[in-house]
Amino acid sequence: MRKIFALLIKFYQSWISPAFAPRCKYYPSCSTYASDAVSEYGAKGLAMALWRLVRCNPWSHGGVDYVLTKGTKTPIKTATTSMNGRI
Repeated sequence: MRKIFALLIKFYQSWISPAFAPRCKYYPSCSTYASDAVSEYGAKGLAMALWRLVRCNPWSHGGVDYVLTKGTKTPIKTATTSMNGRI
């Protein structure tokens, strides 16, 4: 399941996201957050990504929101997060 979700997210990042101007209130972008969460947590990561999308609304303040690792609870900072979520 992780690979399927990861491929869907990668497709979105490669083909759909470039068609729109960047407008994410959070850092890293929601698609990068989803990719990190799914790779770290699997199905629970998908739920985390959906919750992130629900929080992204006109009344939220946004900010930095990294996925935390399972064991140490330290932020996951992938190569894609340093590029503002764009691949």
